[in-house]
Amino acid sequence: MSVQATARIAAAPDGRGGTALPVLESDGPLALRRTRAAVATHEHARVTVVGAMSAPLGGDRLALEAVVRDGAALTVDAAAAMIALPGHRTGDGSADHAGYGIRLTVGEGAVLHWLPEQLISVTGSDLRTHTRVELAPTARLVLREELILGRHGEAPGTVTTRLTVHRAGRPLLDQHLALGPGAPGGWDGGAVIGGHRAVGQLLLVRPEFEEKPVAPRLFGDTAVLTPLAGPGALVTALAPDARVLRQVLDEALAELYR
Repeated sequence: MSVQATARIAAAPDGRGGTALPVLESDGPLALRRTRAAVATHEHARVTVVGAMSAPLGGDRLALEAVVRDGAALTVDAAAAMIALPGHRTGDGSADHAGYGIRLTVGEGAVLHWLPEQLISVTGSDLRTHTRVELAPTARLVLREELILGRHGEAPGTVTTRLTVHRAGRPLLDQHLALGPGAPGGWDGGAVIGGHRAVGQLLLVRPEFEEKPVAPRLFGDTAVLTPLAGPGALVTALAPDARVLRQVLDEALAELYR
C-alpha cells in the first residue's frame, strides 16, 4: 500500500532574538522533531527529520514544506539517510515510481540551512524528487544534497532529481539530473559521473555575493565551485563514497560560509 504524506514547518521570530516554530506538522514517514541548536547558531531553530517508517517505496508520494518568515533563522537536518526502496508490483508490470517534493520559502532577512542526510538509491527503486526554493531578495540559504548510488556491493536504482531556485521572483538555478538504469544512456560515463558512486552539491545564496562574487575553482580532482548569475555559488562534487563526498562538501562550506 502506497503512502501519501505532507509534513510542514514554519519558523518565525520569537521576539527575543531567537526563532519560534508555530507550525511543526509530521505526517506519515516524515516525523519532525525540534532539537537543540548548536551554540554557534543559537538564533536558529533546529528541526530534525526522523524516519518513522521505511520510505519512500515505489508508489509513495511524500512532500515536505518549510516556510522561514521574515527575520527568522532555521536549520533542518535529518537523523539518518533516506533510502529509496522498490515498490510492490502488480502482475508482470513494473512498480510505480516514488515521488518526493520539497518546497522551501525564505523571507526577507531570513536564513535557512537545509542539511539533510544522504539519499541512497537501492537496486530496483525508482525515485523522482523536485526541490523548489523561493527566496526573498535579502534571504540567505545553505542547501546540501547528497546522492549515493546503491548500497555496498549493489547497483543503484533509478533516481531523477531537480532543483529549482528563484530569488526575488527570478530564476537563479534550475538543475536536473537522472542516474541509474532508467536514465538516458551515458549517465555513468566520463561525461557525467565517471564511475563514481556518490554525487553531491552545495548551494549558497548570500547577498554579499552580489558585490563580491566567488571565483570559480576546483576542490580536489572531482569537485568544482561555480558562481551563479546572482548572489549564489554552487559546488558540484563526485566521490567514491559517502564519507569522501561529505568531507569535500564540508570543506567547501567552511571556506565559503565565513
